[in-house]
Amino acid sequence: MAERETGEPPVEVRDESISDAAERLDHRLIGPVIFWLAVGAALIHLYFNTLSTLSTLWTSALHFGLFGLICTLTNPMLKARSAASQRVVLGVDVVLGLVAMACAFYLILFEDDLYQRGVNFNIADWIVSIAAVVLILELARRTVGWFIPLLCVVALTYVAWWGQYVDGIFNFPGLSWETVLFRSYLGGQGMLGSIARISWTYVFMFILFGAFLVKSGAGDFIIELARCAAGRFVGGPGFVAVFSSGLMGSVSGSSVANTVSTGVITIPLMRKAGFPARFAAGVEAAASTGGQLMPPVMGAGAFIMASYTQVSYLTIIGVAALPALLYFLSVAMFVRIEAKRSHAVKLEDEEAPTLKEVMKDGWHFLLPLVVLIAALIYGFTPTYAAGIAILSVIVASRLSRHPMGFRDILDALAMGARNITTTAILLITVGLIVMVVSTTGIGNTFSLMITDWAGGSLVITILLVALASLILGMGLPVTAAYIVLATLSAPAIYNLIAQGQVLELLVNGNLPEQAKAIFMLAAPDKMELLNAPMDLATAQQLLAVVPDTFSTQLLEQALSPANLSMMLVAAHMIIFWLSQDSNVTPPVCLTAFAAAAIAGTPQMRTGFTAWKLAKGLYIVPLLFAYSPLITGDFTEMIRVFCFALFGIYAIIAGLEGYLEHKLHPVVRLLMFPIGALMLWPHGQVLLDGAGVVIFLAILIWSARRGRASPALEQQAVRAET
Repeated sequence: MAERETGEPPVEVRDESISDAAERLDHRLIGPVIFWLAVGAALIHLYFNTLSTLSTLWTSALHFGLFGLICTLTNPMLKARSAASQRVVLGVDVVLGLVAMACAFYLILFEDDLYQRGVNFNIADWIVSIAAVVLILELARRTVGWFIPLLCVVALTYVAWWGQYVDGIFNFPGLSWETVLFRSYLGGQGMLGSIARISWTYVFMFILFGAFLVKSGAGDFIIELARCAAGRFVGGPGFVAVFSSGLMGSVSGSSVANTVSTGVITIPLMRKAGFPARFAAGVEAAASTGGQLMPPVMGAGAFIMASYTQVSYLTIIGVAALPALLYFLSVAMFVRIEAKRSHAVKLEDEEAPTLKEVMKDGWHFLLPLVVLIAALIYGFTPTYAAGIAILSVIVASRLSRHPMGFRDILDALAMGARNITTTAILLITVGLIVMVVSTTGIGNTFSLMITDWAGGSLVITILLVALASLILGMGLPVTAAYIVLATLSAPAIYNLIAQGQVLELLVNGNLPEQAKAIFMLAAPDKMELLNAPMDLATAQQLLAVVPDTFSTQLLEQALSPANLSMMLVAAHMIIFWLSQDSNVTPPVCLTAFAAAAIAGTPQMRTGFTAWKLAKGLYIVPLLFAYSPLITGDFTEMIRVFCFALFGIYAIIAGLEGYLEHKLHPVVRLLMFPIGALMLWPHGQVLLDGAGVVIFLAILIWSARRGRASPALEQQAVRAET
């Protein structure tokens, strides 16, 4: 739009601008090319995940080539001003996209020749390897900013150059550039390694499944279902935000997309009900952040976790469900308290359909999720299960008023491919960092360093990881931050959790006989102590005499393989949850910024509000570490969940100084030890029960006070305001 300074009406100039992603998608020539390229990429990846017999390396190379081409077309190298410069930028982008495809085909065509030469590079190998690495760094810059490319450059040069000049434990003698480039691209250990394989299998299939659900109308159904289920309560629009974000996040796996899609409805509803604008934006940001914690997609985290831990995807999403529910309920508790404090009103929407009407018109949208879970339980791999679920979306849509037609299917395919482009580029790039960590052994070094800094304390280790996740989250997307932190610190957390279980066995005198043999080798003079219970200090001293070389064997002999596997999942889940805090923690909190843009509130203040509402991100991981919320059987998990629910509510009441009515300062302080009593892993049900009884008594007392003096309370609120 060009405006004249002469006072004449502005004149719209339509020059077929192609200087950014949106303009290219709408362009009459480039738009259809991107559309059909995305459709083709989606169909090819469906073939990869169902019928293909190509090697994983070749498939990863084609994955890089296809999405590299899509990325260059949808994310211009720079924003050009004139029409001539726009054409130049487009030409450069097309060339770079074709280079990505050429690098993929080169690997496929000449891989055998490379190995026949004894992995000695010729000129073409050098050119292709350098081009592939430089290109993926440039694509990462376009999609997620400068931080990841710079981190990759630092990592690669550390291996090949400056690592040999570092003193101390981080000294690395170095590898030749030929070896580094081989491992980065042609060898399939970096860009085309395990992280890229996760991208073109699990992540692609489930993002495509989400695209089909959205295209079929499931997104509207989820929001209407949330409005009917929670919208008519006091503070109902806030509950709608929590409920809809949880349901939408279970299939989208993107917190920012979750905020934008549901926030445009829920934030205005919350403001209309009487919630402060900044609080409304904070609720949407905090709830949408939880979308990446909610199975089945979990923002690609579940798939990466399954690859790292070698625990089945179905098991991971199974143990992730209760903690995710706990998080959403914690946000709902803030909503309830603020609704009472702000005297939010019920919204009587006469045009809103009833729950019965919504379910009657949209029950079929739930069928694909049922099919997905059933296929996983039956034994299909996650990729096949997602493929079956995609077909079920098309079939189920035939039961709706607007069944998916051929054009809708093509749109869903294109949407899915475009939606995964940024994630695919991100995961391929992060593969370089993972390769460096595994090649240099810096992950083990970092884990030992964390353990040393923490002095063997699990809680201090978790605090250090939380701090690291916050710092990394300022420059890395959540998934990338999780991958980096999991590679570096998961072993340290896992060892401390497992050692805590061994200490418990020693204290109770229940150490298995095969584990006692380790002590016979390490400390034969202490054997008599193992036959009876002991105090914690003695157990810690006894465990300290076991050399590091025997520690792994001790854990394997003392604990069952299944128990150890779930402890590893718990360690990864701690890191995954902590990595989410960058979504809502200033100074860089994209989810909160997106919500602030919708609500029209200050970005940074909204970020602090969202950070306060997302306190579950810090409380629940402690339960992973110190309670059987993940590692226990179903009965133990339910017990921890129920008591934790009341414990978190008590702590939130202490933070807010409010329940159903303003709390007396003494009662407010009392809320913290009551909450800690129900959250503390002491294993005494009677103590937990006593905490629940005390809290419920205060809650009932607060509710009665609120009913008895509403006018006085309103005056107090106005005075505080």
